[in-house]
Amino acid sequence: MQKPEVMVLSPIRRDAMAMAEAAFTLLRADKAEDAEDFIAEKGARCRALLTSGNVTMSGAMLGAMPQLAMVSCATAGYDALPVGEFAARGIALSNTSPALRDDVADMAILLILAAQRSFVAGEAYVRNGDWAAKGMFPLQRSVSGKRLGIVGLGSLGQAVGLRAQAFNMRIGYWNRRPKPVDWSHQPDLIELARDSDVLIVTVAGGPDTAGLISAPVMEALGPDGLLVNIARGSVVDEPALIAALESGALGAAALDVYASEPDPDPRLTALPNVTLSPHHASGTEEARRAMAQLALDNLTAFFAGKPLISPVAL
Repeated sequence: MQKPEVMVLSPIRRDAMAMAEAAFTLLRADKAEDAEDFIAEKGARCRALLTSGNVTMSGAMLGAMPQLAMVSCATAGYDALPVGEFAARGIALSNTSPALRDDVADMAILLILAAQRSFVAGEAYVRNGDWAAKGMFPLQRSVSGKRLGIVGLGSLGQAVGLRAQAFNMRIGYWNRRPKPVDWSHQPDLIELARDSDVLIVTVAGGPDTAGLISAPVMEALGPDGLLVNIARGSVVDEPALIAALESGALGAAALDVYASEPDPDPRLTALPNVTLSPHHASGTEEARRAMAQLALDNLTAFFAGKPLISPVAL
């Protein structure tokens, strides 16, 4: 029996790609000199696409696949994909959020702890001899018992909240709709920031959330507040963030994502009150293996006529 054709704009891990090659006929636009020309030539019969949220898909590419019915995105984010066009054409989209949720939530807690306790500076204090030369490292701030505001209470936000409970943090959240949890729902984002010691961003990226964390939100969080972003760089107004950190209107930030990657604004990276991570919250062997497998499993489910495992609501 002829294997189904799958257009590939972005590959997954080698072991998962080998399984994909065994199950499907892979049309490797990712290896072509010009992906758009390749899709124009070979995309007419293609019903499924494998890609990632970091690869731009042009309108011409989409137009060259008139039978496209499903897109398997091998990342959690899908910012670069034309999801509006997918919705208009009835194209189903899946992503891999469930596969990386726990590692990203772990990173959120790591960033909170590292920022509140100045862990990076403390580690350097030992290495460079300052401990012996200058004495005790300056006192820092506790995490236990602090007020945590979660911006976006999807599965990731809930995973962060569950971990934060272990630190006896008092949890509030902003979400378009209340969730069936015991935490306090705050429909006003500025009020949530005002009532938080730590504000963590877990919403999806894209035009609907661009600049959601604005200057007024940061001002409400205040000079003792900590902003943590493990979502997308676009969600935070970065020029406003830099200004707030420079002026002291915001106490500190801990970031895994940036407006410009992999070259964040040097004004941001030069600030001493910022803890930095290289967009690596899902950067574990376990998470990346699970992400690749989930992307493959969604393709398998589609061609078997079964519901997608991790569909995205469009």
